[in-house]
Amino acid sequence: MQHPEQDIRNRLLIARLPAMPQILIKLIELLQADDAGMPELAALIAKDAGMASKILAVANSSAYQRHQRTVGLEQALVALGTDTIKTLVISESVFQTFSSFPHSGSTDLRAFWKGSLSTAVIARDIARALAYPHVEEAYLAGLLHNVGRLALLATAPKEYAYNFSARDDEELCAVELRTLEITHAEAGAWLIERWNLDSFLADSVLYHHEPLPRLEAAHPLIRIVRLAHQLCYHADAPQAAAAAAALCGVEEDKLDAFVKSAARQVARAAEALGIDLAGAGELPAPVDPVQARLSEEVRNMVLVQEMGQCFARQQGEAGMLDAMTRSARMLFDLGTTVILLESPTGHALQGAGSGEAQQRLAEFTVPLNKPGLLADAANQRQPAFAARAGAGLGIAEEQLLRIVGSEALVCLPLVAGQRCLGMIVGGVPAWQLPLLQKKQRFLQAYGSQAANALETALSERGHARRQLAHVAEEYREASRRVVHEVNNPLSIIKNYLSVLDAKLARREPVVSEMSILNEEIDRVGHLINGLADLQPSDGACLANVARVVEDVLRLFRATDFLPASVQVITRMQDGPQEIDGDADLLKQILVNLVKNAIEAQPDGGRIEIANRGLVNRERRLYVELAVGDAGPGLSQEVLANLFTAVQSSKQGKHHGLGLSIVHSLVKKMNGMISCRSGANGTSFELLLPARGSTSQLAPVQARGAVDSV
Repeated sequence: MQHPEQDIRNRLLIARLPAMPQILIKLIELLQADDAGMPELAALIAKDAGMASKILAVANSSAYQRHQRTVGLEQALVALGTDTIKTLVISESVFQTFSSFPHSGSTDLRAFWKGSLSTAVIARDIARALAYPHVEEAYLAGLLHNVGRLALLATAPKEYAYNFSARDDEELCAVELRTLEITHAEAGAWLIERWNLDSFLADSVLYHHEPLPRLEAAHPLIRIVRLAHQLCYHADAPQAAAAAAALCGVEEDKLDAFVKSAARQVARAAEALGIDLAGAGELPAPVDPVQARLSEEVRNMVLVQEMGQCFARQQGEAGMLDAMTRSARMLFDLGTTVILLESPTGHALQGAGSGEAQQRLAEFTVPLNKPGLLADAANQRQPAFAARAGAGLGIAEEQLLRIVGSEALVCLPLVAGQRCLGMIVGGVPAWQLPLLQKKQRFLQAYGSQAANALETALSERGHARRQLAHVAEEYREASRRVVHEVNNPLSIIKNYLSVLDAKLARREPVVSEMSILNEEIDRVGHLINGLADLQPSDGACLANVARVVEDVLRLFRATDFLPASVQVITRMQDGPQEIDGDADLLKQILVNLVKNAIEAQPDGGRIEIANRGLVNRERRLYVELAVGDAGPGLSQEVLANLFTAVQSSKQGKHHGLGLSIVHSLVKKMNGMISCRSGANGTSFELLLPARGSTSQLAPVQARGAVDSV
């Protein structure tokens, strides 16, 4: 439902539209009387001082006065004649009424008056040709037939200003219906009905655009005004004029005479009424204001899109800012233009200009947590306008006015999504502010396009910085992991050196120990070399789970790492033992898990390492390898953060990394790891890709030999 304030019909009801002059009402009553004559006219005119002055002025003009002496009212009435007096009274009354409409004083009414007078004169001539008894009524109807256009202008000046001076035709009525939901014919009839006239005047106004076939049986006054309107506004359409003439029973060859006679009479009437019709040329075609605004929006949209493409071609942040200031000056006719950008903390705007004011702008800051024109515009994400002479300007705004050297400022926030990245501030003359305020949507669209381009440039710069920081962090993390992991083989090497020293003293063979030392030294070198390559390995090698488990346990048993109080049990099935993966990585994983299991049972206990066979997980086959202990279990908090690097209670700055490293190594082998923990101990389940699991999956599924776990 339309809001009452936007409903033109409701606005017509509350508008202060002028009432019909009393002298005109009396004149109409007098004209409808059969015995009305000069004495009655004289008595009526004498009661209206303004009308009497107009009659005397016309009667004493050079057009009527052949002598130099001045005549009085009675002599003026005799000199002018009854017909001229009636025309003058009607015309002057209507002229005064029209002139008292709101906004009529600021509107060019010359074309309107010319059309109204022409229609009135033609209507009177047609009425005489048809022997219509109320000729002056026809003249009045012609004068008033477009009064609805004045009513709409007075009621809806913004909506109707486009079309008040447009050509009066059916297209205009269609535009009025689309934009105002009422035509000027309906508005004019409504106004005349308020004057409570006992006449068909309102109907003649209402139907002056009606299709001719509908008016065949209409009252003569309605048909007269319809034909007069056709001849006045559409004389270039002879077929339509001929149809209208047939409607009134007027011979077609008389139509041209009516039009030519009207031109002469209108000139005399305008002179008598003091109306200047010079420059009242051909009326323009109606313009749909909605279409006009849409056309402007489309043009602005195209310009904004072109600016967006221009921004996309810029290289670097400096080039982007330069393109933004240059395009803003061209599009909105701005003077000196500067840019303020969001500070790193997001709590202020900072200058980012260049040129003569570069130093001042670099030190210019506008806090966003304090009230002010610039801060409010940024926080509300709306353009702001300020003049030097305006009240309430803060220090920051006054500084910018001096920097740009202008009378007024246009402040356009650069809004991308819900974030204000900065602001374009341009200097303009004060008189230009109202024009720019009407372009607020255009300004916002431009600001959004510029902000998106700026956000892309800033994000690219930030992305490069984040990439560098990420690489540095990767190397730092890798270094910590290498230090942590190297400690394991170094400890093994240290213990084996002790064993080796004892055996050599007893002259026992040390071939096995030397082999293990070589393996661990190679593993240290492999770990250190990993710093040079942070990319994951291709995983093309194979590993035997049982063999790796045996190697790990051999390392622990031959040294002091495995206390005698801790029992190790292995359960290796006869089934598949080979996996797609690096044996060194698996060895590194098991060393960490076994070491943690030993440390979880300081008073002794049991460690079980079991190959539980094949598992189907998400259409891939895995070998499940479990490492469990009989320790007290893990707390809920530790279990929740199990595979992340946390601060450990163990001594040393690299402790707490073990399980996070295990997790990353399992992922590197394209496997999975999970943990179960309770009062009876903790178990880690590793799912490691079975050898050729991808190629073997289909036939295994076809046979139904493997159950999904």
